[in-house]
Amino acid sequence: MRGRKPMATALKMVMGNPGKRPLNHREPKPVSDLPTCPAHLQPSAKAEWKRLAHELHQLGILTRLDRSVLAAYCASYGRWVEAERRLKETPTLLKTPAGYVQPSPWLAISNKSVELMHKFAAELGLSPSSRSRVTTRPLGPKPWEVSNDDDEFFS
Repeated sequence: MRGRKPMATALKMVMGNPGKRPLNHREPKPVSDLPTCPAHLQPSAKAEWKRLAHELHQLGILTRLDRSVLAAYCASYGRWVEAERRLKETPTLLKTPAGYVQPSPWLAISNKSVELMHKFAAELGLSPSSRSRVTTRPLGPKPWEVSNDDDEFFS
């Protein structure tokens, strides 16, 4: 596939359909239950899950099918937090037994985790550029929903 990856319809709707292109009304609509936090995540990753899951679910972005994407983001976040903690305890540059200076392996883990977090954040609409395009609308009836008062008119 060439060009940009298509954005999920739910995310387009939250953003107000910025491109004004037709929405895919035949897109699969998974059950919108809030997914459970995976048990294998480390504590800092679980805290990140708790911070994000409810908000993403309320926006209609997170469903049970998206559990693994959010879990991967949170796992990367947990690895990043651990690597940053270790970098505080150890020097950024280490001297090998042969006398060469090399970067700490924790630096590589931190950098890779941030890179992965950025990719997963884009999938979930969490990047700063995506967030700046999101606008909220007042809750109320959808334009395509017909109210009960209108039923009398059509009878």
